Amino acid sequence: MGPTISALMSILLHLSVILVFSPFILGVIGKTKAFFAGRWGPPVVQPYYDILKLLRKGSVYSTMTTWIFRAAPMIAMAAILAAGILMPFAGLKAPIQFWGDVVLFAYLFGLARFFMVLAALDTGSSFEGMGASREMTFSCLSEVALFLNFTVLALISKSLSLSGLIGGDVSLLWHVLGPALTLVVISFFLILLCENSRIPVDDPATHLELTMIHEVMVLDHSGVDFAYILYGNAVKLFILGSFLISIILPFKTQNVFMDTAVYLSGMTGLAVVIGVIESAMARLRLNRVPYLLISAVILAVFAFIITLVRGGF
Repeated sequence: MGPTISALMSILLHLSVILVFSPFILGVIGKTKAFFAGRWGPPVVQPYYDILKLLRKGSVYSTMTTWIFRAAPMIAMAAILAAGILMPFAGLKAPIQFWGDVVLFAYLFGLARFFMVLAALDTGSSFEGMGASREMTFSCLSEVALFLNFTVLALISKSLSLSGLIGGDVSLLWHVLGPALTLVVISFFLILLCENSRIPVDDPATHLELTMIHEVMVLDHSGVDFAYILYGNAVKLFILGSFLISIILPFKTQNVFMDTAVYLSGMTGLAVVIGVIESAMARLRLNRVPYLLISAVILAVFAFIITLVRGGF
């Protein structure tokens, strides 16, 4: 009974960290941006208030939309949460893991994007269709970089499972393949900014027609549906940030709670870094965003070459 109870506690802790702390990262980003703007800003728990407020409101639907528009927010959030179940972090094992789950991990995010794009097109609005087109264009480039980074980590760890990709084997090889892992970290950070529509790729606070990407796709959503979207976006940022932090801070002890505390500290630091970038940089022009993503691809390619040469594969 002892190992069974311990495994159950580990699974519950894993899910609790994802479900509870995801909006906290958005709050830290907002607080950091307010600090650099010389304002006190909203409290760190403001994203929780926003989601709870939306959950108490009703949703408004256009007569032009179909069931796709209503189902898309729930399907997108469910797909992102499913990706989180495949994700190990802070010394906690993934509740579900199998050989090749890294492919499912990537395409669960693709499934969420697919339904949100369908929902935007389902409104019949050329405005939202414009945002959907931009979303798919940039995601094509980010997915190339994502899978190249997965390839590098798979060569290093000799595993096609997320638990192997960012497990102990990677942490032990920092002194040998440090340059390759550094390039992977930088490339993945650029992917994180793109996938979560953060500056310099997109500004989540803007409503300017010529620059909106993700925000324009969800303009017609309201109430509970919009709460699902906000929460799903928070979880997506948390999961991708977890992947990055697991590579940067491969610190693991026998104490699960200590590992979790170190991990959450790293996640908070990542949120501060994102907030600093959004405070110090302006959003790129749309025709410059592909160059940023191509840079992520090039960094991943160099990491792949270094891994082949230094790793002796």
